[in-house]
Amino acid sequence: MNDKFYIEINYKQKNHDGERICGDVFLSRRLNKENRIIAVLSDGMGHGVKANILATLTSTMALNFTKEHKDFNKIAEIIMKTLPVCSERKISYSTFTIVDIDYDGKTSILEYDNPECIILRGSEVFDPQWHCIILDSEKNSGKELRSCSFYPQKEDRIIFYSDGVTQSGMGKENFLFGWGDKNINFFIKDIIKNDNFISAYKLADKVVNRANLNDNFHLKDDTSCAVIYYREPRKLLICTGPPYEKTNDEKLSAIVKDFNGKKIICGATTSDIIARELNYEIEDSFEFEDEDLPPISYMQGVDLVTEGILTLGKVTEILKIYNNNYTLGKGPADRIVKLIKESDQISFVIGTRINIAHQDPSLPVELEIRRTVVKRIAKLLETRFLKQVDLQFI
Repeated sequence: MNDKFYIEINYKQKNHDGERICGDVFLSRRLNKENRIIAVLSDGMGHGVKANILATLTSTMALNFTKEHKDFNKIAEIIMKTLPVCSERKISYSTFTIVDIDYDGKTSILEYDNPECIILRGSEVFDPQWHCIILDSEKNSGKELRSCSFYPQKEDRIIFYSDGVTQSGMGKENFLFGWGDKNINFFIKDIIKNDNFISAYKLADKVVNRANLNDNFHLKDDTSCAVIYYREPRKLLICTGPPYEKTNDEKLSAIVKDFNGKKIICGATTSDIIARELNYEIEDSFEFEDEDLPPISYMQGVDLVTEGILTLGKVTEILKIYNNNYTLGKGPADRIVKLIKESDQISFVIGTRINIAHQDPSLPVELEIRRTVVKRIAKLLETRFLKQVDLQFI
């Protein structure tokens, strides 16, 4: 985690009209041990299954080679040498953009045949001094790639997309040759001027939706947009379970009271302890938004109060299948996932006192002890959602 800013990464995709599979592939990975994040967007030639296979091959190679610290010239040479080439047009079957971010702030970008990415400092375009890489191997002689490295500042953004965005609207009177980089640039800058702190996902979503509109909601190509946003971290605290020693009840309550961010309490016993120690009132709700779970409760200074182990178990199940097309409901687990998705740094405080009810053999087999469920959630958040997670057992 950089001390200056949090690095938010998200993307949005829509398939070619009539296709069930997207021919663009976006991959990202957080390498905690190396303090790095790598993101790759690849566009396979054509659309559908074949394009997806080619883009998956390219993006996977790009991510793995970058992970191994090979320099960009070497990465480019290996990928271009490995990718199959169209026998008629003599061009590679897929394009790529690679973004490699060190937590010390240095960001490096390598592009091949994707539209030129936009780097914004606030709402103005930032020029990182791009360099041209010309390959000289026998197979790839003369092929050109672009690269740059720079040290970002808070409120910088990197926006990169497939040509489904730039070519959207092609043939229409106002976009005879497609929407184009210049119009996209103006569109994104206007959005940020009107909403300075728009999230990475919402910005990517607006770009893809506008491209879809340009094509009258019948996209003529797979369309993807990814956004990297360097910003102030959004913090979330999730407390679940009573402390092992009752003498730590006061410590738990102080953690909740002093936390600077949004707060969730999972568990009736946990919420009772905090309410008692802080002299807060708990107001119960009788609206069952999820038939599988007890309703939420309300407590001053806390954003959400839910039942404990069952709710966290369902949070785990939602996180396993969640993607940007998943629609969250109003149930307790859905609300927790929504708050998690809106946050960057998630701090769990887990009480380690055993709840006798959870040892009842008549309860469902999938009902696991609290710490196991929380560890599973933490792993999902780190690997699938690139969140920063810390666990404190009390």
